[in-house]
Amino acid sequence: MARLAASVVASGLVLAGAFVGAGSAVADEAPQHQGGAAAVLDGLKTYDRAVLHEGGRNQQLPAGVFEMTVDGGGKLKTYCIDIHNPTQDRAKYLETPWGQTSLGANKNAGKIRWILEHSYPKVDNLAALAEEAGTGPLTEKTAAAGTQVAIWRYSDNVDVEASDAAAEKLADWLEKSAVDQAEPKASLVLDPAAVSGKSGRRLGPITVHTNAGQATVTPPVDAASGVKVTDKSGKPLTSAVNGGELYFDVPAGTADGSASLTVQATTSVPVGRAFASATKSQTMILAGSSDSTVSATATATWAKQGAIPAVSAEKNCAKGGVDVTASNKGDEAFTFELAGKEYTVEAGKSETVTVPVAEDQAYDITVTGPGGFSKTFKGVLDCKTSSSGTGGAGGNGGHETQTEGQPAPATSGGGSTGSAGDLAETGGSSATPVIAGVAIALVVVGGGAVFLLRKRKAQPSAQ
Repeated sequence: MARLAASVVASGLVLAGAFVGAGSAVADEAPQHQGGAAAVLDGLKTYDRAVLHEGGRNQQLPAGVFEMTVDGGGKLKTYCIDIHNPTQDRAKYLETPWGQTSLGANKNAGKIRWILEHSYPKVDNLAALAEEAGTGPLTEKTAAAGTQVAIWRYSDNVDVEASDAAAEKLADWLEKSAVDQAEPKASLVLDPAAVSGKSGRRLGPITVHTNAGQATVTPPVDAASGVKVTDKSGKPLTSAVNGGELYFDVPAGTADGSASLTVQATTSVPVGRAFASATKSQTMILAGSSDSTVSATATATWAKQGAIPAVSAEKNCAKGGVDVTASNKGDEAFTFELAGKEYTVEAGKSETVTVPVAEDQAYDITVTGPGGFSKTFKGVLDCKTSSSGTGGAGGNGGHETQTEGQPAPATSGGGSTGSAGDLAETGGSSATPVIAGVAIALVVVGGGAVFLLRKRKAQPSAQ
């Protein structure tokens, strides 16, 4: 995955693969990503201690700031919003909308963002923070611990307190002062993620949404094909701004095929963006960002005639699965197979199939169709914490936890070098690949049992 992400970032905008037969599409083997930053977890870096009161027992655990290294350059600082789920050493993380994480069903998600905006590390004047919160002297470690504790009370609905007195006062002040704030917008996303149409036309528009001042658009590498990325009037584009529209300009007579483009920018990722793991590792929320590389990809499929599909997918936490959407801009019906079932999308129409996936399970969904069409979507459905997920301070997650007297794992890097006690930091074990394999097998076996199918009207070209 790291090699794939690096190649995407390096290319800016790439015409992916050779042009292939009618209806064929470039296989998407990467984890699902709506766009933004992709990063690797470096571990827990600035922290102190906290105590989790649960099930009549007290468990000590580290509480503080994690750091991540962004693919293509940049650093992120994050807090945990999934206290019972361990981290995996060097796990890959993707910028993710709140609705595709436990925050989507958390009525207090906006209060977590307020905490991030009004505490460490966003507020780096610790003397001023201590005075406002009435805590007494704070260090980076105790400020980080107090902030994490306040976040856990809203993200995981648990009874947790900081071990340090000043950190506990900070946690109490943050919890009581927090008010709702809206979800921050993505650092970079393209909408829609897939388009299709007949050759001899401009396919799109694909709208750029970004907080960067400008994003780079690199022309297709296969200039001999004649396919270009342009604006609505056909002018080739090498850059784009927020709200800008991109089109695939496919000359008449071009062989039926597919292409993908990637737009890239350097920007600070907004505080409060969620980061979900491409494997099973605790979900994070962004507390601070350096200037970082962000990217987003969209695909196009074209043909002279017949069915011309565009297929995309995204997690649907509200329905407990993955929405696979197939649209058809051709002049014939498009029939595709998904988990052993056939679905037909009439010309000019769109269909969405919700594939059920169990919580915490990996999924590997492949859509196949005529002419060699194949599109694969992979990821992990991680939509809940082990507690209620509805927010609110206090409560009991009902989860088995380590008592204070038990040994704790090493406190750097988030690895699994010790026992399973430090909930917010422990990593995977040698059983992780087996668990992941079983999860995938369960999805394959059971994925075709039930589908939620709804028809969508053909979308206007501007959407």
